[in-house]
Amino acid sequence: MDLESLLHNYGYALIFLGTLAEGESLLVLGGYFAQQGYLQLGGVMITAYVGAVCGDNLFFYLGRHHARRLLGRFPKLRERVNLALARVEKHQSKVVLSMRFLWGLRIALPISLGLTNMRHAKFFWLDLIAAAVWATLFSLVGYLAGQLFNDFIADLKRYEYWIAGILVLAALIAFAWHAGRPRRDKV
Repeated sequence: MDLESLLHNYGYALIFLGTLAEGESLLVLGGYFAQQGYLQLGGVMITAYVGAVCGDNLFFYLGRHHARRLLGRFPKLRERVNLALARVEKHQSKVVLSMRFLWGLRIALPISLGLTNMRHAKFFWLDLIAAAVWATLFSLVGYLAGQLFNDFIADLKRYEYWIAGILVLAALIAFAWHAGRPRRDKV
């Protein structure tokens, strides 16, 4: 199975699964594959958006309904979480709007927000905004990076004889330098 058929069959599903939790790398790659013509950019954005919103709301739900019981089993962890919750509680809206951009905290923050007094409806609407910005931004980063990469490769083709000549010359200089060095006799 070649890359094109693999992406055609599973590309959007992989983006959805990847964006349930973290997913930036996969989303940038999805944007790149859209630029290469394997996927549709709009499809990548929408898939990432839906995956991000589903994942965030799942983790909010887990925080709301299951995290307290889990924290009851781990008193030291509960103390640390309580300190963090005081900060999250003060800035709920800012946390929701920025959590998609805080690498490594995208699971912890929705769970933490589930432990606060934040209404689910407020979380949901703010998350819709944050996920839309995130999915659009990182899809476009991948798409534009793909275009820059193609332009860079096209520029390299104009200079490939010069580049090859410089590499051959560097190899000859390195060989001559190495061959001209005095050898150490092993005792």
